[in-house]
Amino acid sequence: MRIGELATRAGVSVRSVRYYEEQGLLTSTRSTSGQRHYTDGEVERVTFIQRLYAAGLSSRTIAELLPCVDAPSEETSDAALARMAQERDRLSGHIADLIRTRDALDGLMATARAHRETLRAVPAGSPTL
Repeated sequence: MRIGELATRAGVSVRSVRYYEEQGLLTSTRSTSGQRHYTDGEVERVTFIQRLYAAGLSSRTIAELLPCVDAPSEETSDAALARMAQERDRLSGHIADLIRTRDALDGLMATARAHRETLRAVPAGSPTL
């Protein structure tokens, strides 16, 4: 199938398919006129790649995981699981940072609300100390 059909069947843009190929995540054959051609199996591969992106993985990380798909073995499976665990740890650290940032913002909002209440308690035009 040609690139447009693959994109449609996988629910992605043609640009995404080209990007996946540039990143080495997907391969195609070329016709004599230079058009890309893909197999039916590439639809499933693009869908899988989309799931990996949705899980927050980079194209580099996805490339490291694909040997487990292309040549499944205990060794590639162990490597893929270890790499996914690293990514999970990275995401957990990022989540912890975001929680700290949110908590700091909550503190600032509480301070701003308390200050606003003190402004309401002072009649307009009254001197403040």
